[in-house]
Amino acid sequence: MTTDPAPLDRARAVLKQCFGYDSFRAGQQAVIAAVLAGQDSVGIMPTGAGKSLCYQIPAVVLPGLTLVVSPLVSLMGDQVRSLVDAGIRGAYLNSTLTGRQQATVLERASQGAYDVMYIAPERLADPRFAAFAESAPIPLIAIDEAHCVSQWGQDFRPSYLGIGPFIDSLPMRPTVVALTATATSRVQRDIVRLLNLDDPHVTVTGFDRPNLHFAVEKLVPKRKLARVLSFASAHDGESSIIYCSTRKQVEELHDELLQAGIQATRYHAGLPNAERLKNQQAFISDDAPVMVATNAFGMGIDKSNVRAVIHFNLPSSMEAYYQEAGRAGRDGEPASCLLLWSDSDIATCRYFIEQDFENEELTEEEAQTVRASRRHMLDAMLGYCHTADCLRAYILRYFGENGLMGSGNAAEAPAASGGAANAAPLEAGGGAQGNVRPAAAAAAGHGPSGAGPAGAGSSRPDSASNCGNCSNCTGSFEVVDVTQDARAIMRCVKELRGRFGKTVVCSVLHGDNTEQIRTRHLDQRQTYGITDTPKTQLKEIVDILVAQEYLVVSEDAYPVVGLGPRCREAAVPEFRLTLKRAVKPPAEPRTASTRGKAADRAHTTTSGPHLENGSDAQLFERLRVLRKTLADEAGKPPYVVFSDATLRDMCAKRPTTDDEFLAVNGVGETKLARYGKAFTAEIQAFESEQEAD
Repeated sequence: MTTDPAPLDRARAVLKQCFGYDSFRAGQQAVIAAVLAGQDSVGIMPTGAGKSLCYQIPAVVLPGLTLVVSPLVSLMGDQVRSLVDAGIRGAYLNSTLTGRQQATVLERASQGAYDVMYIAPERLADPRFAAFAESAPIPLIAIDEAHCVSQWGQDFRPSYLGIGPFIDSLPMRPTVVALTATATSRVQRDIVRLLNLDDPHVTVTGFDRPNLHFAVEKLVPKRKLARVLSFASAHDGESSIIYCSTRKQVEELHDELLQAGIQATRYHAGLPNAERLKNQQAFISDDAPVMVATNAFGMGIDKSNVRAVIHFNLPSSMEAYYQEAGRAGRDGEPASCLLLWSDSDIATCRYFIEQDFENEELTEEEAQTVRASRRHMLDAMLGYCHTADCLRAYILRYFGENGLMGSGNAAEAPAASGGAANAAPLEAGGGAQGNVRPAAAAAAGHGPSGAGPAGAGSSRPDSASNCGNCSNCTGSFEVVDVTQDARAIMRCVKELRGRFGKTVVCSVLHGDNTEQIRTRHLDQRQTYGITDTPKTQLKEIVDILVAQEYLVVSEDAYPVVGLGPRCREAAVPEFRLTLKRAVKPPAEPRTASTRGKAADRAHTTTSGPHLENGSDAQLFERLRVLRKTLADEAGKPPYVVFSDATLRDMCAKRPTTDDEFLAVNGVGETKLARYGKAFTAEIQAFESEQEAD
């Protein structure tokens, strides 16, 4: 691909002038260069990697109006306010506007008043908008959250299927850029095919987020509550999101947090729209630092200073989990991702898989395809919960990266025939396709990469696979060999001919003397009572075997367990299966002193960054207060004014002149003019007080 250096020079100027950065992040320049050269592009970049700049900067450089197709109607206003604050002409067109307001936006757009316009995919089917698009100069269409176009993606939306035909209907075809944070190889190919991309340039920057600390804890529901309250108390005042599976759990946990004196708000689809918007704004504005929500909240949220994302329940897929967890630490500073789960969560996930598509505008065949995809995704999620290997390595293998951590360099290649692109990332693992094993198998080390045993059923990771920043690599647990129990379970399933569910299988193995066992004569089976392993552990082993396809669970109302396509592999002498068991630390007297030490440890190991210099820490808090005051006066979120990372750079550089202020990361000319005097005055006042002391 050859590119004209002049547009790239203009892009760099916009990067500095509007956004305050001297250089692009990994992958951004490659995508922007392709777009400015008129080539379709696909960008697979993790949350927080700066995907939005890949279309916002070209929108300023290119003549005409850039359209951004996004499913995030509730957040379009914030996104446009951020653009305007950076000196870019932006607008949105969605159902939150009245008919007259929509007409005004379209009229102004036709007059060239905007560089960027955000629209929902449903808008493309509106005849009035189609008429506008036929006559408007549209050099670029950006599709955000592009994975929504694929039935194998975790957020499939039928309205996204209309994007390709809409683009093809335009009199002059614009350049198209498709962006997403989470996409397996199959989803990436679907993006290329279903959006009708023309020989796209593909950029995959890598999925690693080294600033995030990942942790998994299996706890009974009551212990989950205590864990969340303890975490929130230790991180009081820090911005956090807590995800729950159901509205009822959101309400209950929200009440518990308020009773504990923690400033929290809530969000779920059962609340009135006005209340949802009010609560979302309270969170974004830091008036309520803790948000308790269902997964209806947060897709594409731009809040950069989220220091923790806690999952109170098991997510339904690795895609959903990594997207939601990725909302932490978007400013690049350390943040925590804590997953709490229990056996009951699995049943809840399976229930939602079967119910979610009953009212969607899908054919039954399409709905079954989506359900099958989501069952495979759930199996991979269970593998993540059970694995004794490095959690970060598991995530990266799932998305097709074989190394422990991404290098931070973008992998770039043109799309090959059939829509496959960038062979290494696209073929090294990922979603189920045809007879290829699903991502759970690849993530567990049994995929095409041939990475060897890992994931659920692995031994404790050695130093080569130790990231040093996840609970498996830094925590304390023991690895238990459950190979014999695994084989016994498969023998029992075979003997019972796949006619019973997990509970009955484990009861037979354990030798339970129940009426059901006696009346069905299951106590006469050869595998009856052959192990004294607790049934809770036997059920956990069943889940691991299902996740790795040694067993399968039927899709009926009363699911039964049968032998899976890999069951014969368990007969070979080399077969091993292990699971992890947490090792409880020695009990420590609960004194005021030890509680304080525990809180200190929590802040230093899993919390957001704390400035080592005491003076810098004091100045940071003063700048945070000033940021909040200015943001409230302007009616915008604090992070729109400046990110935490920018405030920390101010503390380090302590600028007192315009030129020095422009040298701070994240300060452009527009923000210098808008906020420079206030912040430099605050820094000067602080330093004067320090000298006086």
